[in-house]
Amino acid sequence: MELLFAVLGGLIVGAVAHVVLPWRSTRGSLLGPVVGGIVAAVLWEALTWAGWQYDATWIWVVTLVGAGVVALVVEWFLGKRRTAADTAYYERVKASGA
Repeated sequence: MELLFAVLGGLIVGAVAHVVLPWRSTRGSLLGPVVGGIVAAVLWEALTWAGWQYDATWIWVVTLVGAGVVALVVEWFLGKRRTAADTAYYERVKASGA
């Protein structure tokens, strides 16, 4: 049951990451929640296999902060990459006279 709550927390953190970063129009709206949910699930399982207790505070902190950080990094990287690729494509098309 706790895994479900951890994944839901990761989905919410990823959705917040999507909203607070620029370049929203260059990414899919589900990218942040999906990345946050997957990372939260993987972190939660890894930490429970490592022996961390479900009711401890630190497993929640590490899981949710880790999911948020990874979602922010992925969205930041993909947003900048997409913007640079769009600009390069525009310049290439403009130079070819299309």
